[in-house]
Amino acid sequence: MAQDVFFQNMAGIALNFFDAYTAAIFLPTGDGRDRADGREETCRLAAHLSLGDDVIKNADIAPGMGIVGWIIRNKKPLLISNFDQKRGRLGYYGPKAEAGIRAFMGCPLEGVPGAICLDSKKTFTFGEKDQKILGQLASLIGAQFRNGRAIETSLLEHRYYQCLRVIGGLRKKHPKWTSFQTALLGLLAEVTGFQHCFLAVRDESGRYYYLEGSNRELFEDAELAPRRFSVGQGVIGWVFKNSAPVYSGDKDSGAATLFGKDVHHGRFKTVICEPIIFSRRTRGALIFADGGLRPLGEELKAFTSLVAEYLTLFLENLHLKSRMAKSGP
Repeated sequence: MAQDVFFQNMAGIALNFFDAYTAAIFLPTGDGRDRADGREETCRLAAHLSLGDDVIKNADIAPGMGIVGWIIRNKKPLLISNFDQKRGRLGYYGPKAEAGIRAFMGCPLEGVPGAICLDSKKTFTFGEKDQKILGQLASLIGAQFRNGRAIETSLLEHRYYQCLRVIGGLRKKHPKWTSFQTALLGLLAEVTGFQHCFLAVRDESGRYYYLEGSNRELFEDAELAPRRFSVGQGVIGWVFKNSAPVYSGDKDSGAATLFGKDVHHGRFKTVICEPIIFSRRTRGALIFADGGLRPLGEELKAFTSLVAEYLTLFLENLHLKSRMAKSGP
């Protein structure tokens, strides 16, 4: 909340100081760090102040998309004294509203993807000296964003660490597998904030899997829900076949089809599937699913991976005990 107030205040200072029509601040939708896959991070309108009501709230700007996207991708300031919409679009107005803009100035944020932008309905409103001052504001905004993310990361890591400690003690409190599973999945859903957390287990044939447990009902009509699912379909099936995790939470990834196109259920926009592998085979999968878009930071991925490793050891131990019991003395 304090972060939001700071950015909104900065937009107000910029608008009044430079006598602009609109001041807009774009921040990364994620943590602002370089992604392992090299993909550039989309930025969103996080704060703005305008003399009109034409700004598109929560407007997303992909790097390279329009004039603001050019600033974000190239990390260079831009000053346009006589703005011509034929040469490019700003992206945070509708087409009709943008037609009235005559001047534009924008600077990239320092050390993080994003930009602070100003526009005016008067030509030659901004100059090079204005651009230098705006650059200083951009440095402050970038530093504030990085500091805020560092604090959030520290709090998240502490929260996940405390959760791992609790998980370590669940077996004593819940010695029976059913009780342990219920407590674990409920705890994981609460800590991560995901709507659903459930466990899928492969059957002996290897062609199907079934739902071992869930923190809440996945299907609207539980009685009509399938009892088993094909390993050859859906995101979960892919995890079983490829023995690799899936992290799906980007806006352009679409609604993840967890069980396959033939299984009717709620659509999920954010999904984490962690494989549970032992005896050289993927025996199960720990799944987190949510109907909304949720950020998938490295801390969250590391946490779910550690929990999956813990479950792997737990289930492998149960598997060995079961085999020993069947073999007899």
